[in-house]
Amino acid sequence: MTQEFSLNGKTYRTRFPEGTEILSMPDAGERFPFGEMFTRAMDHPIESDPLSVLVRRYFESSGKPRKDFRIVLVVSDATRPVPYRGDEGILWPLIEILFAEGFTPDNLLILVATGTHRAMSEAELRAMLDPRVFASAIPVVNHDCRDRDNLTALGRTTRGTDVLINRLYVESDFKILTGLVESHFMAGASGGRKSVCPGLVGEESTFIFHGAPILSNPEARDLVLEKNPCHEESLEVALKAGVDFICNVTLDSAFRVTGVYAGDLQAAHSQAVAGLRDHVAIETDRQYDIVITHAGFVGLNHYQAAKTATAALPLLHEKSRLIMAADCHDRDPVGKETYRRVLPFLKERSAAEFENLLLSEEWTFVPDQWQVQMWARLFKRIPQERFCFFAPQLTRDDYEILPGENGLDIFKPEDDRNDLGLWLERALNRAREECRQSGKAEPSIAWLADGPCGIPVSPS
Repeated sequence: MTQEFSLNGKTYRTRFPEGTEILSMPDAGERFPFGEMFTRAMDHPIESDPLSVLVRRYFESSGKPRKDFRIVLVVSDATRPVPYRGDEGILWPLIEILFAEGFTPDNLLILVATGTHRAMSEAELRAMLDPRVFASAIPVVNHDCRDRDNLTALGRTTRGTDVLINRLYVESDFKILTGLVESHFMAGASGGRKSVCPGLVGEESTFIFHGAPILSNPEARDLVLEKNPCHEESLEVALKAGVDFICNVTLDSAFRVTGVYAGDLQAAHSQAVAGLRDHVAIETDRQYDIVITHAGFVGLNHYQAAKTATAALPLLHEKSRLIMAADCHDRDPVGKETYRRVLPFLKERSAAEFENLLLSEEWTFVPDQWQVQMWARLFKRIPQERFCFFAPQLTRDDYEILPGENGLDIFKPEDDRNDLGLWLERALNRAREECRQSGKAEPSIAWLADGPCGIPVSPS
């Protein structure tokens, strides 16, 4: 059978044997026009007055001249496919509401919640944001988690996190968060409070939030908020920093808006997560000998591809094989230097030994260790030699530190290295042959068609 999948605007075709089970996100059902969804969300926000009413009230009670009133709109970076431009862009309609209340570009700041990721370049920002933002000269600033002069201390959380938040955000008079609510392998779901933590925190504020003890908790996983310590810590930080209004969206597999959730930080986000689960949860209690998938939009580097690995976990038994293709088009297709520094510690030992090392007193916290810990979750289920990963941008030197098999070895010399569909086909054929050699004549196979977006869950 032939299957198609798209990554970053490129469509690939691959062939699987008959009998391969296709695991896809449920049909999102009827989709209302974006304009209708946005207007309804603004007119009837969740447990909140409309944005126009709120911002007017905050301004009037501030006692400031209009020219001195500051409004910050927080946006995600390019690791999230948030619709900030185009026919379903959420950013400019929010700005228009503020303009209608008499505010000008001089009152506004767009703050990019990069978290601990690198700053976005001007070209990347222009590709991501509505062009009217730049035409109107609204300032756009990247958060820098290492710029101590631009961080404000807001005390500690109950777990002991030192809350350091972007100063421009803290000093703004009115704070709006925007973002995408999708499943998240640590915090349960993205969006809402995550725009602040980790989006706008200082690097030191991640030491507990993304520390080994929290991420070793089994409730720190996809689609789970209740008793999820990662979610709880993120929310506590966001509440300390203050949030006046949020506008979050959910998307279908074609990145079309399926819902607009606006209003109160907690209430609006909670409703978005409930809606999300209906669209992304794939109910199955089956495990497969071979699972094939891709790293999706978020897999711009190996660091981000960990999200797909954890999503596939419910489909794997201890003798399964996982095959994953990715388009790692980031400036560094592996990840930052700190991520590269930690990867060999997992490559050279078992997953259990690696996690014990992170939890030990001899280990000194390294930023980005959390993503390597997420990869370790996969290797607690299957050994590294049963995982094969490939992205055309990776080199043989990269594979020296990456856990799992070297995906370059799958291709024949004459093959097109950029054809991810062909690579998946070759990798699957090799895995099937290995299964036959081990006595499994017809291995069970599943295609996780939506990569990290579709989340397998046990039937309720």
